[in-house]
Amino acid sequence: MSTPASPNPAETPTETTRPDPAIVALGGGHGLYATLSAVRRLSEKVTAVVTVADDGGSSGRLRAELGVVPPGDLRMALSALSGEAVEQQVWTETVQHRFGGTGALAGHSVGNLILAGLTEVTGDIVTALDMLGRVLDVRGRVLPMSPIPLDIEADVSGLESDPRVSRCIRGQVAVATTPGKVRRVRLIPADPPACTPALDAVCEADLVVLGPGSWFSSVIPHVLVPDLHEALLHTKALKVLVLNLAAEPGETAGFSAERHLHVLAQHAPDFRVDHVVVDAASVPEGSEREHLCRSAARFGAQASFVDVAETGTHRHDPAKLAVALETCLSSRAGLAAARGDGREIVSWL
Repeated sequence: MSTPASPNPAETPTETTRPDPAIVALGGGHGLYATLSAVRRLSEKVTAVVTVADDGGSSGRLRAELGVVPPGDLRMALSALSGEAVEQQVWTETVQHRFGGTGALAGHSVGNLILAGLTEVTGDIVTALDMLGRVLDVRGRVLPMSPIPLDIEADVSGLESDPRVSRCIRGQVAVATTPGKVRRVRLIPADPPACTPALDAVCEADLVVLGPGSWFSSVIPHVLVPDLHEALLHTKALKVLVLNLAAEPGETAGFSAERHLHVLAQHAPDFRVDHVVVDAASVPEGSEREHLCRSAARFGAQASFVDVAETGTHRHDPAKLAVALETCLSSRAGLAAARGDGREIVSWL
């Protein structure tokens, strides 16, 4: 995998010789893809930490048949960070290619099969990711949240005649598509191991980004892995939470932006962030913004209302999100000085 070249000590420091910030992005699926597409514009020292609870589609089939960590979200993260040369782009397109037809391979992504095979051959998902990352000339590193496949279990109301009664739903796909209202999620096993290199990356980061993504199945699970939760609490990195542009059908239907913060706080009352990035168009000015700012303050965070959406869609625009995150990152020097944490203070703007 490519790493940024070391600056020549004889050179006078300029914009081009400042060290890249170490950035960690946590999430899964299309939300994480958007974040990685943004942060790769800011640094080549990017680590993606990816959820491993998917039980649907190609990933679910490989997980059930082979017992491997579901590879789909990991594959997407590798693709988001792949090199831009023609050869790497052909490899990326191939890795993302999904077989058609009606046979045994129908619906499988080539990259999922490669990762499953590499994991069986090497005996280690991290080694498999690093090897495929070298083929794709990945700018950074992709790691699983946990080295073992996990399950998500949720308490869901609204599925019984009595709205006060909750039903237990198990499985990421079932949770994401439930017509009921998700109240709380848990991981199975309840005390899963964290990926050690992911913990190291969080502890050594300058910027940690959580979200956007499926709130209960791609964002909240990161604070439910005990060792990863502890690393997020104690890292000296600037922490940024990126809210979704809209509620998702199913697990967060009817959720306001403030409600997203509320349920995260329910699952991790001691979790703290420095900034909450909110798309300005998704939260109108007035009382709704005031409530959201108060909720952000409970995390110790400042809410930033900025344009981060692709025009006319509910997708984050990588270029706009990069600008928003760069603005947050520019405040890191002041925060580090205020905390007195003794870390080297570098301006990346």
